[in-house]
Amino acid sequence: EVQLQASGGGLVQAGGFLRLSCEASGFSFGDYTIGWFRQAPGKEREGVSCINNSDGRVAYADSVKGRFTISSDSSKNTVYLQMNSLKPEDTAVYYCAASDDFIHTIVLVTTPLVRVLDMDYWGKGTLVTVSS
Repeated sequence: EVQLQASGGGLVQAGGFLRLSCEASGFSFGDYTIGWFRQAPGKEREGVSCINNSDGRVAYADSVKGRFTISSDSSKNTVYLQMNSLKPEDTAVYYCAASDDFIHTIVLVTTPLVRVLDMDYWGKGTLVTVSS
C-alpha cells in the first residue's frame, strides 16, 4: 500500500521556522519525485517545491525561493521541507505527493492550480499557520 505521511505543521509567528517531513512507503522511493504543495483557505492548491530522488535536482516556486529548502533522506524514505522566514501568506495545509515524472512535477511547482490527478500519489496534509 502506497503511503505518504506529512507531518511537522503547527502554529508559528511570522519570521519563524518549521520543518515538514514526508515519509513515504509502498513504492520505489528513489525512482520518484516528491513534491510539496499547499492550499490556503479559499484558494487553489499550488506548488511549493519538489525534489528528484534519483539525482537530487530540486525546484521551487518563486514565492518560497530563498526561504524554503527541500531535502531527501533515502535511508529513511523521507523528504523534508525546511521553511524559514515564514510569512502569514504561507498559512495553508501542506501536502506531499509523488510522481515518476520530474519535469512534469517542476511544471506543477510553478502552477497556481494543481489537481489531484496531476500527481501519482498524495498524502494527507499538515496544517501550517503563521501568525502576524
